Amino acid sequence: MKIGILSRNSKLYSTRRLVEACEQRGHEVQVIDTLKCYMDITSSSPAVWYHGEKLEGFDAIIPRIGASVTQYGLSVIRQFEMMGAYTLTESIALGRSRDKLRSLQLLSRKGVGMPKTGFAHSVDNTKELIDLVGGAPLVIKLTEGTQGKGVVLAETRKAAESVIDAFRELEADILVQEFIKEAGGSDVRCLVIGKKVVAAMERTAAEGEFRSNLHRGGTAQLTKLTPAERATAIKAAQCMGLNVAGVDLLRSNRGPLVMEVNSSPGLEGIENATKKDVATLIIEFIELNAKPNNTKTRGKG
Repeated sequence: MKIGILSRNSKLYSTRRLVEACEQRGHEVQVIDTLKCYMDITSSSPAVWYHGEKLEGFDAIIPRIGASVTQYGLSVIRQFEMMGAYTLTESIALGRSRDKLRSLQLLSRKGVGMPKTGFAHSVDNTKELIDLVGGAPLVIKLTEGTQGKGVVLAETRKAAESVIDAFRELEADILVQEFIKEAGGSDVRCLVIGKKVVAAMERTAAEGEFRSNLHRGGTAQLTKLTPAERATAIKAAQCMGLNVAGVDLLRSNRGPLVMEVNSSPGLEGIENATKKDVATLIIEFIELNAKPNNTKTRGKG
């Protein structure tokens, strides 16, 4: 198969591992910088151009789209879809998962467990918003934040009011969630491929930190999931329509609660913690689900 990986940096661990897995299984693979693609969208035969070369004949595309380039990345994915390529992460699913409010609304609609959550833009009634999620302590997030950025734990009501008022000055959309104290500063990252959790790790925040992100100095170790945690992770990924997802769960007294569904989960932390070859499992999934691309019979989508 001919596989393209949309990634802005070929040296990133996840990109390198996917390239290795493709080559080990005998596939032709090319890393494509998403922002350097330009597209012909007016002709009857849509095309993607890259460094003066027309990109043709790709059987599958693996999007590794960073949050900061989501909108342009979605356009590139849609173009490859129009050209008949199988996209591991479909444009609709990626857009759905990157919209934090929409993703939480979809999870809620499907009855997936979540922390109590409130959402607002112009917060004229700060106290009521805090009461909505059960009062302090609570977590306050900017909807555009990633990897723990724009996330604040307010331990008192006064602190929460101050943070919300400060965010309001930025004219930002604000998401507030109850703080799950019993999680103890840990969460569980479940790597879902298709309808199966293939790897899971427990991430624990560094001392003095409540965010468990590995980029924030958190540590990770192999963990065993309960049937409820496994089912919740799979259901969350399916709610987003994602073939590959990193589902972050909190272990609460009322069962597993979904914190976030990541459409481009990093592979380094989970491969190191679990010793699972996740990259190869992703390529095997593509082999089972992608059909050879015939650009002569497709391309008018």
